Amino acid sequence: MSVILTLALKEFRDGMRNRWVAAAIVLLAGLTLAVALLGSAPVGTTKATPLSVIVASLSSLSVYLVPLIALMLSYSAIVGEAERGTLLLLLSYPVSRWQVIVGKFAGHLAILSVAITLGYGVAAGVAAYPAFSSADIRALFLLIGSSILLGAVFLALGYLLSAIAREQATAAGAAVALWLAMVLLYDLALVGVLLADSGHFISEQLFAALLIVNPADAFRIFNLSQLGVGAVAGLGGLGTTASVPPSVALGSMTLWVLGSGLLALNRFGARQP
Repeated sequence: MSVILTLALKEFRDGMRNRWVAAAIVLLAGLTLAVALLGSAPVGTTKATPLSVIVASLSSLSVYLVPLIALMLSYSAIVGEAERGTLLLLLSYPVSRWQVIVGKFAGHLAILSVAITLGYGVAAGVAAYPAFSSADIRALFLLIGSSILLGAVFLALGYLLSAIAREQATAAGAAVALWLAMVLLYDLALVGVLLADSGHFISEQLFAALLIVNPADAFRIFNLSQLGVGAVAGLGGLGTTASVPPSVALGSMTLWVLGSGLLALNRFGARQP
């Protein structure tokens, strides 16, 4: 446990000193505050509380920014160390490969958790104070927790890419392609399939299943179901009309973390430093 903690603290310090990571965290906090301040504008017409509108807006922002920051943190975790020659030095110490993965993952997840918690918490507090209700606060905490879980999914995927790639540039390109595919192109392809199908073969249940296998859409479904605004929330909202339980959405994201993490461990174990 001390080895994992030492590695986690090292990754946390290194990540906080990384200018790109710091810029991404500042961007997350700035955009979160902007969305929070501007997102309260329609409260008077929708009769929603300020915090519920903010949480709905932040759930849409998280789908794009959190996976990108997570991949930025993790894509070079293994291949970058190998290119710098520090991976061989690290493995020469009495430390196992699974401890390296778990320690690095814990450090990166800590960075992401601090950024999300501070950014969302401060922004929501500034924009919505003092109009808080217990339901809104619960939705905010669930948003923060599920955003961290979404980040964990893409951290694990980034580690998998880093364990497979032989060059850091290759891992960076694969990370960008993965972000585009899962966050943007998947939904576009699903819309195309729905338009071509015209309701003949794809039932409501099958459509919900196709949504839930994508962690980004599972995240949307979970958070919008907490607010009861799924019917106006695009693809994620359509998924909530198919009666997808929030626990299933959380289970989908958890399986992505475990599956990707185990594959990353397997590939790292077979990799030559």
